[in-house]
Amino acid sequence: MSQEKLKRNQLNWDLVTVNPNNKNWDWKTLFCFWGVNIQSVIGFSLITSLYLIYDLNTFVVFFGAILGSLLVYFFSNLIGKPSQKLGLPFVVLLRSSLGFRGAKLFGLIRSIVGIFLFGIQTYFLSKGIGYLIRIILFYFNPSILDQEIFLIFFMGMNVIEWSAIIIAIIFQSLLFSIGMSFNKKIIIFSAISVYLGMGLFFFTVLLSDVKFTTEAFINSLNLQNFIDKSNLGPLATVAGTVFAYFSIIILNLGDFSRYVKSENELKKGNFSLVLNLIIFSFFALFIVTGFDAFLKQDPENLSRILTNPTDIIGKLDNLLIINLVLIFIIIASASTNLIANFIPSQYTLVNFLPNLLSLKSAGLIIAVFGFVVGISWLVYLSQIGILSFIDSFSAFFGPIFGVMIADYYLIKGGKVANKDIHSITNDGEYYFSGGWHLKGVYSLIIGFIFSASTIWNSSFMFLQSFAWIIGAFVSGFVYYLLARK
Repeated sequence: MSQEKLKRNQLNWDLVTVNPNNKNWDWKTLFCFWGVNIQSVIGFSLITSLYLIYDLNTFVVFFGAILGSLLVYFFSNLIGKPSQKLGLPFVVLLRSSLGFRGAKLFGLIRSIVGIFLFGIQTYFLSKGIGYLIRIILFYFNPSILDQEIFLIFFMGMNVIEWSAIIIAIIFQSLLFSIGMSFNKKIIIFSAISVYLGMGLFFFTVLLSDVKFTTEAFINSLNLQNFIDKSNLGPLATVAGTVFAYFSIIILNLGDFSRYVKSENELKKGNFSLVLNLIIFSFFALFIVTGFDAFLKQDPENLSRILTNPTDIIGKLDNLLIINLVLIFIIIASASTNLIANFIPSQYTLVNFLPNLLSLKSAGLIIAVFGFVVGISWLVYLSQIGILSFIDSFSAFFGPIFGVMIADYYLIKGGKVANKDIHSITNDGEYYFSGGWHLKGVYSLIIGFIFSASTIWNSSFMFLQSFAWIIGAFVSGFVYYLLARK
């Protein structure tokens, strides 16, 4: 292809339609994909907190979680189908709804959020690596950690913590940039190994005293008065919380569904989220309740229930179990970072500068900025409330989804002109107004106002779990009214 023709399009070989030979994901791969998304420290704490901390009816939590996951299933099928059919990532399809310049700008917002979250997640991942380094040093020389070098701190971290975060950023950036076929292996390995690790932890707790731990688990189940209209509010809250947890994945599902063999495999794979939620919830709840029952035998441990796995292992005396659990936490954290933050940021960065970047060079950019975010998190970023800004940027995600879905299904009838999707010439179908589809942009901004109001306006904060859905429906409805003929 001539240089002149390259200048007149958005063509990048990392963004073109997937080779049919590479469409080798099936429902089992997607089972692992959704498993990875729930197998994080945050996912573990969220599930156990819903069951144990907020004093909700067990059936309310269970069915609320199932309802939330079914909402994720429904929206995931909608956004995943076009990419599965056309083999294109999310941000390329966005060009047909917002124009190539609109896709660049709003795709870049997704990159900004992804890179910040990648850096923050890397910081917490490095804590697990730091614990392992300390254990190894202590094993070889119990007095070495008393050396003066380990008492010197810079930006809130000592030499071990600096080493850990450098290892974490290099390990992830090198591993994740090999290619999607290798990333698929990472996802499968992570999901299976973490479930095996949870099974090991489960049997460790269970076999320590089968009757005692089983009774503790059964006693934690509140099965009274499920059929009561007063439970409708908590049911909706749990469903919204579970949906909000997975919502950051939905928008970019096309980055992964483009590799799925068929629409049928996509639907079956997305439905496996429900099965993942049931399996993970059982393991997490049993581990926390069983372990808590043992802790409560000591009067000093009556203060609160531990739902964070890192807090739980801090109470263990078994060094082998501690090391194994730390390794599984590191694996789960890294693979979640890959799916939720790294890969989506890669595609949206490449789309922003398609003639300059590749997935590998975009990965290097993510690593550099992610490292800056990670080392700044403890002392600076966490102190200025940066997550409120990230939440505000994330309020664009539901509206983007709404515009894309209304455009693809209601306006274009499921058709996309592949020949023009990479074009920036003024005779291309998606050139619109100088690369901006103004109807799409207006709709998106209106949806963003509604979505962001649940963050900025204290009167609407009770709807924050549904901000994504609110923004999606508002922007989708407005776009349909503006774009229909």
